[in-house]
Amino acid sequence: MTDALAKSWRGWLFPLAVLAASEIWFLFNPILSDTLAPPSRIVLGAVDIVTDGTFLRTTYQTLFAAAAGLLIGMIAGTAGGVLIGLMRTADRLSSWSVEMLRPIPSVALIPLSLLTFGYGYRMEYAVVAWATFWPFLILTQHALKQIDVRLIEVSKLMGFGIFSRIFKIMLPAAAPRLFTALRLAVGLSLVVSVTVEIAANPQGLGYGLMVAQESLRPDRMFALLIWVGILGWAINYFLVRIEGRLFAHRTPGLTADA
Repeated sequence: MTDALAKSWRGWLFPLAVLAASEIWFLFNPILSDTLAPPSRIVLGAVDIVTDGTFLRTTYQTLFAAAAGLLIGMIAGTAGGVLIGLMRTADRLSSWSVEMLRPIPSVALIPLSLLTFGYGYRMEYAVVAWATFWPFLILTQHALKQIDVRLIEVSKLMGFGIFSRIFKIMLPAAAPRLFTALRLAVGLSLVVSVTVEIAANPQGLGYGLMVAQESLRPDRMFALLIWVGILGWAINYFLVRIEGRLFAHRTPGLTADA
């Protein structure tokens, strides 16, 4: 524990030194800038967005849209991965389509989603769902293909139907790989949500960043930007801790302190 804390504190030394150096530089070079702000002004900007309600409103909007899109992508991607992973015919028929559609950037669908759903949550759901669909599809498919064949044979001998085999044998066996897909998709959903809000959807943290930039308030802009980074780090840290507790017995070297 002591070693971990020591390493953690050492990791903070460089960013703290950068902040101190930038504050000192602005102190001795008091210039007015529309794009930069000293750390002290960024702190004041953070206080502003908290007190005027921007912080809670935009955070809720972004997280709600990201979570809803992630849920849609997770359900559709996992179902598709199970279908492709279990049925060779489905795998052969879908391989060309998957390889053609998967490289399409999610942000390229913003105009189509905007035309279909208009401004608001639904267009953001659609883009986030597209982005998160693929990690679940690919990793579920590969996870099911790597399940020990003997497990499948035993489940058949025990008289399990197809749905019982999927939910009682296959998905639990593939759970570590599925959780990896979840970690990837969660980070991706946050990135895509903020990107959609910057590009087209007037809500959330991305739109807050654009308003701060257009209002020539770099202090608020950097405060929101840093908050997006902290939010992504906190969510990933939380998921890593859960993964360590759930699958430490399956993966050598994986512990709750990972």
